[in-house]
Amino acid sequence: MPELTRRRYPERQDCWHVHYGDVHVGTIARSIGNPNAAPQWQWRCGFYPGSRPGECTSGTAPTFDRARAEFEAAWRVFSATRTDADFAAYRQQRAMTAWKYAMWDAGCKMPTQVPDGRAQCFCGAEIDMATMDGHICAAHMAA
Repeated sequence: MPELTRRRYPERQDCWHVHYGDVHVGTIARSIGNPNAAPQWQWRCGFYPGSRPGECTSGTAPTFDRARAEFEAAWRVFSATRTDADFAAYRQQRAMTAWKYAMWDAGCKMPTQVPDGRAQCFCGAEIDMATMDGHICAAHMAA
């Protein structure tokens, strides 16, 4: 079973993304806005898709260590009700989004953008509305 890992967010030195294996499950960051206001840290725990409204939680804390401890407590509650299907839903959505941007970057049209509903994937495969999701999962989703 994977462990939680923190990865510094490259665009902010005071922000960490928390991952469970390959799934981004939360964030811990210094609060922005009024620099003298307390508390100074905020956290968010959960991911979507793979959860229902209200299941993701968040909070604030005066220190990074306290925010991390509160995040870990929230993760224990949140992760206790997650299934393999929840993680698969998140991964599939991530793959679909990456594929969409790769199609745009390559100048390709999606099946929804052509009159006959047939298009060519940036990898060269012929796709249509009926085969698009299966193609993305089979050819463009990380194992």
